[in-house]
Formats: sequence, structure tokens, C-alpha cells
Amino acid sequence: MTEGAQLSRTDATRRYDVFRIDCPARDVVDHVTSKWGVWVLIALQSDDLRFYELRESIQGISEKMLAQTLRALVQDGLVWREVEPTTPPQVTYGLTEFGRAVGEPLQELFDRITQLMPPREAQ
Repeated sequence: MTEGAQLSRTDATRRYDVFRIDCPARDVVDHVTSKWGVWVLIALQSDDLRFYELRESIQGISEKMLAQTLRALVQDGLVWREVEPTTPPQVTYGLTEFGRAVGEPLQELFDRITQLMPPREAQ
């Protein structure tokens, strides 16, 4: 196997080495754990959403950053994108099977944090 090449199905017992800079899985990890990647995966856990619905559900994200994040997650195979031929076009996003599998532990982490975090004192 050449260094940095994706693993073939015949080499299914081996794993990617994400600590290597040339590992293809490293980019996926970077996109998932980016500031906005996590929020997009969490937002799409419950339902497929249109672009504007995603933008409204993730407070603080700009349209530019949402578009860049979605583009990366679609390219990584975590998110699917469907364009409806209307004027203007309506674009819907949802999680692929891979995206759902990656997003579930993130959702569990968020649930634990929001359920177990002690209340803050009023200031």
C-alpha cells in the first residue's frame, strides 16, 4: 500500500492513520470537528433542512460559512444535497448513513452536556 492512499476493501482490517498529514480521513475529521461542522451535523440529526432553515437554526453562522461547511461535508460523504428546480432553487440537506453514524455520538455528547451541566448563577 502506498503511503497516504485510501485503504481498499481487501485491506478492511487496517485503519486510516489520521495523525499522518497525508491521510485522507484527516480532512474528514477536520471538517467534522470544525467550529461549524459540528453544529451542522447536530442540526441535521433530527430532520432534513433547507439552506435557510439551517442558517436560522444555527445562530451566529454566516451564509458564507454555512455554504463552505456544507460543501465540505457533502464532498466528504457526510451530507447529501438535493436541488429542487424552482425559482429560486430550493436546496435541501440531510445526513447520509455515514453522516448519521458520525453525528450520533456528537448528539449524545451534546445531550450529556445540556442535561448534566450545573445551572449557572444569575449575574
